[in-house]
Amino acid sequence: MTEAGHALRSLADSALDRTVVPGYSRFGYALRSRLWRGAEGPNDDLDLVDGALAGAVVAVTGANSGIGKAASTQLAGLGAQVVMLVRDTNKGAAARDEVLRAHPQADVRVERCDVSDFDDVRSAARRLRTALPKLDALVHNAGVLPASRGESAQGHENTLATHVLGPIVLTDEVRPLLARAERPRVVFVSSGGMYAQKLHAEDSEYRRGRYRGATAYARTKRMQVALLPCLAERWSGDEVTVAAMHPGWVDTPGVARSLPGFHRLAGAILRSPDQGADTVTWLVATGRELSGGLFWHDRALRPEHYLPGTRYSADERDALWRYVRGAVQA
Repeated sequence: MTEAGHALRSLADSALDRTVVPGYSRFGYALRSRLWRGAEGPNDDLDLVDGALAGAVVAVTGANSGIGKAASTQLAGLGAQVVMLVRDTNKGAAARDEVLRAHPQADVRVERCDVSDFDDVRSAARRLRTALPKLDALVHNAGVLPASRGESAQGHENTLATHVLGPIVLTDEVRPLLARAERPRVVFVSSGGMYAQKLHAEDSEYRRGRYRGATAYARTKRMQVALLPCLAERWSGDEVTVAAMHPGWVDTPGVARSLPGFHRLAGAILRSPDQGADTVTWLVATGRELSGGLFWHDRALRPEHYLPGTRYSADERDALWRYVRGAVQA
């Protein structure tokens, strides 16, 4: 692609991102994917080749439906051995059957893992360390959007446990497997909803004020992105590349169940799970060297803030990180 072509693509992409609704919808994905594969053919930086993950092993949490199942299918199609980590193994087995119908020769296994429960996470990690030779990528996709405040087995607010604490424990526990991979990657599936939230380091367990599940969800997705530099440093000894992405607005069972009003209003423009999972798969499979600790959407780097009121200081982030470190060691 020519320099002028790159500039035009970047301008169009940024315009979609700033206008939110077009960029997060299925129309934004359709336009961007055409820009990736312009008139001059596939873009070497952005396109994925067949067999890109041949010989790789990838684990995906929350893999029984929605983005997790779509990512598992895409990763298997690129040649990866896929481990689907799920709370309900019956639903996981049904999802595995769907992946195998799409890719009959794929190597796909299901393992139980309730990411919110540290004991269950450690049990799953022990099984993985025994069964797998290595782990090339770990995708933290499991998510919850509760109707009311509840706590995990270890006494942490459920969205915090599922989106922040549990993923850190799981990554810590499978580090020996990640260390055996040539270019290990850890990907957090965040949410565009985090753009409306500040860090709330002073109330990470959401004990103050009126509890709203959608707010708790967005707060903890903000935490995922804010902590990226800390996590990149935590796992740097094994040369793990840590990234987060947001999928846009995706039509998943979780959205339909937890946000029925939004689903009714936006249903016609919501992305498919395959479209939402695309950047997850790209971050795992691309041959491009990725800098760690960055935030992505539709295969491009994105700002972490659009609203001035969401910005936080290094001291606030450090305070949250101290709390998280203490919580995952308990």
